[in-house]
Amino acid sequence: MFDTDKLLSGNIRALSKAITLTESSKSEHQKQAEDLIESILPHTGNSKRIGISGTPGVGKSSFIEKLGIQLINKGHKVAVLAIDPSSPISGGSILGDKTRMEKLSQNPNAYIRPTPASGNLGGVAQKSREAMLLCEAAGFDIILIETVGVGQSEVEVSNLVDIFTVMLLPGGGDELQGIKKGIIEIADCILINKADNENIQRAETTMREYQSALHIVSKKDAPINIQTTSSETMRGLDDYIKYINDKFTKDPQAIQQKRISQSKKWLNSLFFELINRKISENKDLDLLRNKKVQEIVENKTTPIKSAKVLIQELFSGK
Repeated sequence: MFDTDKLLSGNIRALSKAITLTESSKSEHQKQAEDLIESILPHTGNSKRIGISGTPGVGKSSFIEKLGIQLINKGHKVAVLAIDPSSPISGGSILGDKTRMEKLSQNPNAYIRPTPASGNLGGVAQKSREAMLLCEAAGFDIILIETVGVGQSEVEVSNLVDIFTVMLLPGGGDELQGIKKGIIEIADCILINKADNENIQRAETTMREYQSALHIVSKKDAPINIQTTSSETMRGLDDYIKYINDKFTKDPQAIQQKRISQSKKWLNSLFFELINRKISENKDLDLLRNKKVQEIVENKTTPIKSAKVLIQELFSGK
């Protein structure tokens, strides 16, 4: 039986054990994890949830470490959930974020947890969401979720956080190309990082180019915040923290509505994932699905008709 009281008291060992429980693929552990998450829900929702993404080399880990320390100095408790890319061959992950954030990991008011992007039910979103709720229950009021690059995991994480930040390098020359990749659809904030030394002017030029382009094509209700930052000189860190605080103090209803919308998306996503799992675990249903796929390939039936047959079989109780 899991000791929930220890978790709620902020015990780090209990928090780590709880997250490990949610990551387990064993059915008995999954049931325990579901009960645990439901039991701690009254103690969640009191943090600021921040997603930070960017391609390798943009300086995410260094920035997050400096940001985390700065937030702790301002009286916060900071949890960092770092999404690690799982190997498509072995399923293994690097899980080296503690070594890349050495100073932050040693701070008693910080907690760093790598989360493997294992592609199980709900993928990144499920594991990160559960870990986020557990960190909130343990008393962490700032949750930073670091993702690997721009891809599906970013879309999933953007649906978990209050503010989704994309980090870019100065003078990349692909500003409009970046917009085409869907940054506008998911980003609340863009940080032009490594704006130090000879890169300062280049970073400011890149920022202006983005501001001009986004002013023309952005369809968001709120303008995308664009800043220049540097982990080396601490440039822009306080401005970024102010931006985060302003989002929560000026329009808390918008944050609340965003979380409600995210919960609805989460329910729908899990509903369809669970249906898919139920089909896969049922030998007869799985065979029927494969048969329908073959019939579609041979142009003997339509996808919509096949889907209706599968749903009828699934809910017939056979």
